[in-house]
Amino acid sequence: MPLLYEKRDHIAILTFSRPEARNAWCDEFTRGLQERLPEIEDDRDIRCLILTGDEAGKAFSAGADLKNPRTHTESSAAAFLESVPQRRRSSPIMMLQDFAKPIVAAVNGYAIGIGCIVTFCCDLIVASERAEWRLPQVALGILPAQAGTLRAARWIGKGMAMRMALGFPLQADEAFRTGLAQWVVPHGELPSRANAVAEHIAALPPLAARMAKESLNCGLDSSLEHTALSDLYRFMALEMTEDKAEGHRAWRERRKPQFKGR
Repeated sequence: MPLLYEKRDHIAILTFSRPEARNAWCDEFTRGLQERLPEIEDDRDIRCLILTGDEAGKAFSAGADLKNPRTHTESSAAAFLESVPQRRRSSPIMMLQDFAKPIVAAVNGYAIGIGCIVTFCCDLIVASERAEWRLPQVALGILPAQAGTLRAARWIGKGMAMRMALGFPLQADEAFRTGLAQWVVPHGELPSRANAVAEHIAALPPLAARMAKESLNCGLDSSLEHTALSDLYRFMALEMTEDKAEGHRAWRERRKPQFKGR
């Protein structure tokens, strides 16, 4: 399957793998994410997900496969509108957006089109110095779907998002400067740095990490007042967990905590 899966301790790794096409998007990627994401989310042993591209493809994902004549085509507007509810439910972008556990994107090269939008659905980004983000859809007579430009704006601001929407690329150093990438590393160090970030997350109390992600993501779609109120309930729920007690006990005893996600 073009979407490779590996489980390493408390970390899951999904790799887009179509090296002959620079890991361009295909139906197998969609089906693979539809199958793997619920499986990873339900696996209590997994605390963090890494998304990356096959190194042989020299890209995270080069976006839509334009060699496929069916790409960006619809039979009719009516048929498309009828399919929207099902498409939304099964959309990998929406599944990544709603994924409960932290996601780290290890961007090893080009992240173009849908490959670019996928990175906007992640929580932290570790970028190779060779990474480059592009939204080329307008030049093809369409636009970045799945709220691609708004997702970009939430990471890098309206002006830079508009720049990307109109076809200008974003280089790795610019991604770091604008806040899209939190780490930019020499290309050969990307896997180890991404894994180190994931290991740090996996060592945290998993329920607290999930609540922190939920609070931030829900807060972006809500008011500060509403989020502060909601956080009172999240905080109360976490105060009653075994991991909270273990974290405090380990701090007092000056030892490494053993979190269980309970």
